Amino acid sequence: MSTITKRLTVDQYDQMVEHGILPETNRLELINGRIVEKEVKNPDHATATRRTMRAIERLLPPGWHVRKEDPVRIPNRRSEPEPDLAVVRGDDDAYENRHPGSEDVALVVEVTRSSVAKDRKLARVYGGGGIPAYWIVNLPRRRLEVYSSPVNGTYPTPTILGETEFVELTIEGQVVGQIAVADLLPRRS
Repeated sequence: MSTITKRLTVDQYDQMVEHGILPETNRLELINGRIVEKEVKNPDHATATRRTMRAIERLLPPGWHVRKEDPVRIPNRRSEPEPDLAVVRGDDDAYENRHPGSEDVALVVEVTRSSVAKDRKLARVYGGGGIPAYWIVNLPRRRLEVYSSPVNGTYPTPTILGETEFVELTIEGQVVGQIAVADLLPRRS
């Protein structure tokens, strides 16, 4: 007996949500055609996400904003992840009737405490979708992993930055400022 596994498209996934098969308040996302459960967030995760969001927002040029835990459509990778943060073009009104696609996104950020391997695998999804930059705020190692400038859908080896270093925030090929990696992390207890 053989089992056939069919991977969902982004449109099929969205229809499942729209028709109530998957509730809008779910803890699920679509990655590579598969519905996967999202990580439960502890206080360190929530703190790092808020700190990262504020640090990015201070530098954003007009016409860009930060979305938190909202879907990003990457149809060519059969994915609709919900990154912790996404820097997207336009304002909230631009996405009343659709989720932003990779062409609308300058940066996605995942904060991780226990799913580092899973988040590193997401680099293939984001890079394959043409998203210019992907950051992993690695809480256990207290560092930032920076994936940028995908070539043929693949990010080159990431740059690893320690908490005493700075990362450049780049929007549409222009550096708009620098952020201290320490500003993204929860304070040490």
